[in-house]
Amino acid sequence: MTSLHGIHTIDTGFVRPRFDAAYLVVENGHGAFIDCGTNYAVPHMLDALADTGLEPAQVDWLILTHVHLDHAGGAGELAARLPQAKVVVHPRGARHMIDPTQLWAGASAVYGEAVMEQTYGRLRPIPAERVIAAPEGHVVDLQGRALRCLDTPGHALHHLSVHDEKANVCFTGDTFGLSYREFDTAKGPFIVPTSSPVQFDPGALHDSIRRLVALHPEAMYLTHYDHVRDVEKLADDLHAQIDVMTELALVAYRKPDRHDWLKHALTDFYAERAADHGWNGSRQALIDILSMDIELNAQGLEVWLDRQHR
Repeated sequence: MTSLHGIHTIDTGFVRPRFDAAYLVVENGHGAFIDCGTNYAVPHMLDALADTGLEPAQVDWLILTHVHLDHAGGAGELAARLPQAKVVVHPRGARHMIDPTQLWAGASAVYGEAVMEQTYGRLRPIPAERVIAAPEGHVVDLQGRALRCLDTPGHALHHLSVHDEKANVCFTGDTFGLSYREFDTAKGPFIVPTSSPVQFDPGALHDSIRRLVALHPEAMYLTHYDHVRDVEKLADDLHAQIDVMTELALVAYRKPDRHDWLKHALTDFYAERAADHGWNGSRQALIDILSMDIELNAQGLEVWLDRQHR
C-alpha cells in the first residue's frame, strides 16, 4: 500500500497485482474508502485500514465511482464490517446497491453463476438507510475535507468522479482511462480509454474528461491503476484514442467477423502507441496485459455501434 496526502492506494488483488485499485483517504483520524473491489478484496481493505491505525468504526464513508463489479462488487460485504459508514453512489446506481439482484442476473447471464461466484462472490444488499444517492455537486464531508462528487458519464451513465479539494486530485474510476504501471517508460505513463459495455458514449466521455481537466488537478487516481500526473498530456492522449477507437468501430460495423476484426485492430493500435511511447515489450506481452481490456473495449464499441444504427 502506498500513500500520499493521506491517500492510501490499495491493491484489491483482483485478476493480477497492480490491476485493480481502491483508495483510503484519511483525515483527522477518520477514513473514507473510494471503491472497494470484489468480495474477495474485503480482507485487503481491512488490512489497509489497520495499517493506518484506524478501526472499522472510524470509517465514515464508502464512495463508489460506479457499480461495475470490479469497483463495487464487495460494497455490501465491506459495509457490513464498517458499522458507521454510509455508502455514497451515483443516483442511477443506488438501487443496485440496495437490491443487487438485477446486477447479479445481468452479469450471470453473460458469465454464468459459477464464474460469478468464483470471480466476485455473491453480492450482498446494503440497507437503504445506509445508501446515499449523490447527485452532481454532492459534497462528502470527511472531517472538514470536501470530497465533491461529479457526474461523469461516458464510461457508464451511473459514473461519478470525486474531486478531493484539499489534495486537489480526482478519483476517476474508469472515466480517465486505464494506465498500468507495466507500461511506464521515460516518457511517463501510458494510458488507454475504456469503452467497456454497455453504456459507452464517446461524446459524453470527451466532455467528462474535459471537465476533470478543467479542475487543474495535480493527479488523477485511476482504478486501473494508481495515480498519474501530466494530466493535460494524458487527456490529449485519451481524446485522440477515443476518436480512433470509434472510427475503427465504424469500419468494423458491416464486417462478418466484426468482433474479431475489431479486437485485432485495437491490438494493433495499442501496440503501435506503446512502441511510440518507448515500451519495448513484445506484442504478446502487450496482449497478456491488455487482453481483458481489449475484449471489453471491443464489446463496448459494438454495443455503441448497434445503438447508433437502430
